[in-house]
Amino acid sequence: MAFIQCDFFSRVLGLSTSMNVILPESGQKNVPTLYLLHGLSDDHTIWMRRTSIERYAAAYELAVVMPAVHRSFYTDMANGYRYWTFISEEVPRIAQSLFPLSTQREHNFAAGLSMGGYGAFKLALRCPDKFAAGASLSGALDIVGRLDEVPDDSLRREFKFIFGDDENTRGSENDLFHLASNLVRSGGPIPMLYQCCGTEDFLYEGNRRFLDHCRSIGLDITYEEEPGEHEWGYWDKKIQRVLEWLPIKRLNDN
Repeated sequence: MAFIQCDFFSRVLGLSTSMNVILPESGQKNVPTLYLLHGLSDDHTIWMRRTSIERYAAAYELAVVMPAVHRSFYTDMANGYRYWTFISEEVPRIAQSLFPLSTQREHNFAAGLSMGGYGAFKLALRCPDKFAAGASLSGALDIVGRLDEVPDDSLRREFKFIFGDDENTRGSENDLFHLASNLVRSGGPIPMLYQCCGTEDFLYEGNRRFLDHCRSIGLDITYEEEPGEHEWGYWDKKIQRVLEWLPIKRLNDN
């Protein structure tokens, strides 16, 4: 596997930014690709620093693209940059132009932790024609409910900076509950969904609410929970489970 630190200019953001890419060295074209997203307090380097994702991906000859989005919640921010357009349109286009990555829906997947779990499900639910699967690890899935749970003025100010007024978030394109309902009603392709959360995680209740919503509307989702907190030992283990779950084969499988 090759590890590439890619610096480029984003026309969507109007600034220079970075993504890290893990790429099989087999020389094959149309490589299946996982867009692997970071959490709120991390950056695009964190998956390489805290897990063995390169070694895990090598077993599947899977490319992994890890972009930087700062604290944007993968959103076209109310008072900031257009990070949703960046992650959903520009990053795949640039990555596919620079590297031999597949453009086919069935070869493109998204996964992430915490804020990145929210971003991965947003990609899968809003772009089901581009992504065949999305996986959330301890995701911040209930944005509206999260604000109700945390009496933290700084968090409220940050969320307003990102999403705008609270009343405008519910039922919007940034509300995963709304997106899930729309997807079921659309009659279009339904991506595979995987969700996990540790039972001691501070985001556990929000994860259960999202799961209950998906089940109530008939949206199929693979869900796993077990003892665990919001920490890297749990995510290093669960990203291996995500790769096993994705519709791709290990090199030694028949």
